[in-house]
Amino acid sequence: MRSGLLQRLFRHEAASGVVLMLASALALGLANSPLAEFYNLLLSVHGSVKINGFGIDKPILLWINDGLMAIFFLLVGLEIKREVLAGELSDRARAILPVVAAIGGMTVPALIYLAITRNEPTAITGWAIPCETDIAFSLGVMALFRSRVAPSLKVFLTALAIIDDLGAIIIIAIFYTEELSWLSLDVALGAIAVLAALNLAGVQRVIWYVLVGIVLWVFVLKSGVHATLAGVALALAIPLKTRSAEEAPLVRVEHELAPWVGFGILPLFGFANAGLPFAGLSFSSIVEPIPLGIAAGLFLGKQIGVFGAAALVIRRGWAQLPEGAGWLALYGTSILTGIGFTMSLFIGTLAFGESDREAPMRLGVLVGSALSALAGAVVLSLAARRPQAPCPRG
Repeated sequence: MRSGLLQRLFRHEAASGVVLMLASALALGLANSPLAEFYNLLLSVHGSVKINGFGIDKPILLWINDGLMAIFFLLVGLEIKREVLAGELSDRARAILPVVAAIGGMTVPALIYLAITRNEPTAITGWAIPCETDIAFSLGVMALFRSRVAPSLKVFLTALAIIDDLGAIIIIAIFYTEELSWLSLDVALGAIAVLAALNLAGVQRVIWYVLVGIVLWVFVLKSGVHATLAGVALALAIPLKTRSAEEAPLVRVEHELAPWVGFGILPLFGFANAGLPFAGLSFSSIVEPIPLGIAAGLFLGKQIGVFGAAALVIRRGWAQLPEGAGWLALYGTSILTGIGFTMSLFIGTLAFGESDREAPMRLGVLVGSALSALAGAVVLSLAARRPQAPCPRG
C-alpha cells in the first residue's frame, strides 16, 4: 500500500512540476512583452469579502499568496503528519538520512547567503530564501530518467523536501510574523482549540474541520501571523485514524487536494510570482549581493549541505546509501534539492515584499534553481550510465 501511495505521489508531482514550469515560463514571457502592463494590472485587481464592515480586501496577487497558498500549506501539513505518523519518517532508521541531509541543506545555504550579503544589513531578512526545495520541480526533473533512477532516491528526495517544508513552516512562524493583533490571535487560538476538540472527540466528517478552518484562516490573517500557517494547524487536526473501514479523513483530503494544488494553486502561484521583467537587468546583476547570495545558496549551498551531511552519516555507519543507488546518483539528487523555486519565491515575498529588492530576489531564485536543475540532470544522466556500487553496510 505504501509503495502504491509513493508511486502515485511521484507521478503526480512530476506532472505538476511540468505545469508549474509552463505557467512560470508564461509569466516570464508576459512580463517581458508588450502585455506586461496588462499582466501587472491583472495581479493588482482588488477583490473583497465583507460582512457588516468586517472583511478582507486584497489584490489578486495576495489572494493567491495568502489565500490559495494556505491550501498548499494544508496539503503540506497533511503530508508531514502522515509521513511522521505512518510513513517513511515514522521509522527512525529510515528517517535519519533525509532528516540529517535536510538539516545540512538548510544550514549551509543560509550561511553562504549571509556571508555574501554581510555588507548589506537590510538583506539579512532574506537568509531563508535559498534553504527550501521545490518538490514538484525536483521530482519533475528526476522523472525525466524514469526507471534509470533508483526508486529509493525518489523516496529520499520526497522525504527531504517534506522536512524542508516543515523547516519553512517553523521559519515563517518565527521570523516572518508581523506586528500582532492580540484580539484576532485570541480568536484564532480559540479556533485551534475547537479543532483539537473535534479531533479528540473522533469527529470524522471533514466539513466541520473545514468550517472551523475558514474562521481560523481569517483571524490568523488579521492577527499578523502569516495566514498560510492556518493551513498547517488545520492539517494537524484532521484525523489520520478512522473507526470504520473507510479511508481515513486525512488520507482522503490529501488525495482530493493534491490535484487541485499541483495543477491549479502552484501554477497560479508561479504565474503570479515568476514574472521577472528583464528591463534594467544585465549579466552583472547576478553578482549583486542578494541575487548572488540566493543563487549560490541554492546551487552550491544545497548540494554541499545535503550531500555532505548525507555522506557523513553514511560513512559513520548511522545510515546506508539508498538501496540500488551509488554515490554519483546521490550527488545528482543532492544538486536537485537546489531547485527552490516555489518555496524560495514564497519566502522571498515575505522577506522583501514589494520593495526594490523583489526583482533581484526573483533573479537569484530563477538562476539558482535553473542551474541546479541543469547540473542535477547532467549528473543523474552520468550516474544512470554506470553500474551502481554496492551499498556499504553500517
